[in-house]
Amino acid sequence: MSYDFNAEEIYEMAQQIERNGAAFYRKAAASVDDASGKELLLNFAEMEVAHERMFAELKKDLSEKDKSTTTFDPEGEAALYLRALADTRVFFEKKIDTSSLKEILKA
Repeated sequence: MSYDFNAEEIYEMAQQIERNGAAFYRKAAASVDDASGKELLLNFAEMEVAHERMFAELKKDLSEKDKSTTTFDPEGEAALYLRALADTRVFFEKKIDTSSLKEILKA
């Protein structure tokens, strides 16, 4: 089944990916002992927060046409699909090797 997403749904997915990224970097920073590595990861988390805010602003400025549903979807399956993609494809929960900053950044 293919889905046709409107701009609002795409921005919502982008915001979720950024929230997931911020949580990932904060969690990784909490597991690092190296002060400079911890600072780098926390800076990455703050960048993700800034990106999420940017997407929120862009979404706020959408016209009603941009927000309108492009396909018949009374059950909201498209939004659920996007949420699942955002939560399982980018910055998803997985066991990461926190023994080095390089391994964290590869995750």
